[in-house]
Amino acid sequence: MKNLLNQILRGAVIGVANIIPGVSGGTMMVSMGIYDTLIHCITHLFKEFWKSIKTLLPYAIGMLIGILALASLITWGLENYLLPTNTLFIGLILGGLGPLVKKIDKKKVTDSCAVVFVLFFALIIWLGAKNRGTIANADTIDMNFGRLLLMVVLGMIASATMIIPGVSGSLVLMLLGYYKAVTGALKTVGHGLVHFEFSSLGQPLLMLLPFAVGIVLGIFGVAKLIEWLTHKYPTHTYCGVMGLVVASPISLLMQTDMHGVGLGLVLISVVTFAAGFLVAWLLAKNSKEDALA
Repeated sequence: MKNLLNQILRGAVIGVANIIPGVSGGTMMVSMGIYDTLIHCITHLFKEFWKSIKTLLPYAIGMLIGILALASLITWGLENYLLPTNTLFIGLILGGLGPLVKKIDKKKVTDSCAVVFVLFFALIIWLGAKNRGTIANADTIDMNFGRLLLMVVLGMIASATMIIPGVSGSLVLMLLGYYKAVTGALKTVGHGLVHFEFSSLGQPLLMLLPFAVGIVLGIFGVAKLIEWLTHKYPTHTYCGVMGLVVASPISLLMQTDMHGVGLGLVLISVVTFAAGFLVAWLLAKNSKEDALA
């Protein structure tokens, strides 16, 4: 039971991370030491169906809880306490770097590995710089057949970036102009389910269902690619992942408005950073890559 609750909690962290612009659910998976396990389960879902479902289901439940239950809280934190909220996630990212560091065989690190690290590091910094300032996003969109197909494509794009460590699916949605519409629909669904207001779910579900189909398709495709890379070029792949992950905190800070930040807010931010770091460290320490046997 303790392990099950731990899995659900980690799933909730991944789910929340996926709705925060600049934070990657893949980064949280790496930080908690469960990335390889989840990729294996996704790519071997049909070959090892029950074993994979047994491993994936608690994380999926946790992600759903995190997205629906905590979306409003995190949005409130980003709107009212941006720096402490971002430092919380920076702590979550950095607190679990240990499992990733252990995956890199130091004896096999070459100049080309360093180049891969720098390139992926620079990619995240570029995305962070591109996201600075205001990006126009419509709060809602009218659905028709063309937009139904568009939501499938957007889901595929978002899921691809969600599963790649360091690349934020929410940030990509924001850059494409659909972040507010998708998160608004999620909030409406969560509110409707909690308050049994099912009549309000029609329009949001019409948007989210094709988006979810695209997410599933994208996750399977990218997971296959990542599994192939980690088997064929493990050192290069993990060096690239390290570049993505290490750059993520810098990207988050680049998007944080420091205007008017006083000593009190800085101290609160130090506390939230420490809390995030400790949570990630404990989750990574207790995970030890969930076995499939």
